[in-house]
Amino acid sequence: MPASQRLEARVAEVRSFNRFYTAIIGVLDEGLLDSPYTLTEARVIFELAQHDTSEVVALRRELGLDAGYLSRILARFEADGLIIRSRASGDGRRQVVRLTDSGRRTYAGLDADSAVQIRGLLNRLGEAEQRELLTAMGTIRRLAAKPPVAEQPTLRAFQPGDLGWVVQRHGALYAAEYGWNDTFEALVARIVADYVDHRDPDRERAWIAEVAGEPAGCVFCVRKDEATAQLRLLLVEPSARGLGIGTRLVDECIRFARSAGYRRIVLWTNSVLNDARRIYERVGFELVESEPHHSYGQDLVGQVWSLDLAAGAA
Repeated sequence: MPASQRLEARVAEVRSFNRFYTAIIGVLDEGLLDSPYTLTEARVIFELAQHDTSEVVALRRELGLDAGYLSRILARFEADGLIIRSRASGDGRRQVVRLTDSGRRTYAGLDADSAVQIRGLLNRLGEAEQRELLTAMGTIRRLAAKPPVAEQPTLRAFQPGDLGWVVQRHGALYAAEYGWNDTFEALVARIVADYVDHRDPDRERAWIAEVAGEPAGCVFCVRKDEATAQLRLLLVEPSARGLGIGTRLVDECIRFARSAGYRRIVLWTNSVLNDARRIYERVGFELVESEPHHSYGQDLVGQVWSLDLAAGAA
């Protein structure tokens, strides 16, 4: 069979499976889980429930929705009292949205009904069949979620305009996700300015991660003292999370610090930044200091992490 015919036959198989599975979970019914919401509307509610606030642009990218379609869904939710929309602190051009108490209750009901439905599906299967089903689902997720080659993340050196992007995105994202005020954006601006004014090209460097030609993350490696490098301003865009960008940026920072002759690398972060802390732990950083503080309008716990570069040398 020619390759083109094999591909078309496989397309038909995938589409057949999609119809089979959507019929099982009832997404072709007028309302998902006997609710007044379509599958897409329910997906929006589920995604909003994962965060205190969400940027509308990031939400659209995460769900792959047309901007106009998402706007109509959000308008309905707002009219129903499920959400509140506002402008992002520090960047009035960006709109953020959060669930109201009523929206949270709606999410809780959908979540509970979904669990009941899936529990019923699993209860029809024996233990071995359940494991077989989950393994197959894991395989589908792993293969289907792999980004196209053109969208694989890449790292590059800074270009004109990147420094402003770093400041703006730190200010907007930390305000949206953690409620930090504009003093944090001012701190980032000072760090970036110091990097430009005092950078030692042989011992300090910064990287931008790109996906499909757009900035998706950043990190800085700067000199703390003659023997110590400092990792600063690690950031990954919400729409690019899950692609391994954070780990790649940290690994590149460590590799450069080691090649530049530093004996250790340190960083300062806050305990609420769970995703970043998991990366630091995974690559070998150890927590050496922890202290509460009030900054950026929030009560926080600052942490110092350290990695011995000599210990990981080949």
